Amino acid sequence: MITALSIYSCISNKSFVCREFDNDNSADTERPISELPPQQQNLKVQASRKGRKGKTVTVVSGFQAKLETLADLVKQLKTQCGTGGTLKDNEIEIQGEHKQKIVDILTKL
Repeated sequence: MITALSIYSCISNKSFVCREFDNDNSADTERPISELPPQQQNLKVQASRKGRKGKTVTVVSGFQAKLETLADLVKQLKTQCGTGGTLKDNEIEIQGEHKQKIVDILTKL
């Protein structure tokens, strides 16, 4: 049995959800991720410098895929762009401004 309690912080205007678990059945709490084909996904590709000390990264967001699939895609994008990158919060971050190159790669998939 899962008991949820919502907590709202007036200081930072953020909402938190605390959960108490009576048993350790992780299968009850996991939700399956439906993986859409690449043609049906609505992705957003943008260059960003926010919070990166002036360094530009290309952020690809809006994925509906499993983490394993995204990890393979990050590896492929890093190789084809010739730069570093990472997967954070279901978003792919590639170092540098590679918007057009990434759009071309993703449309070929």
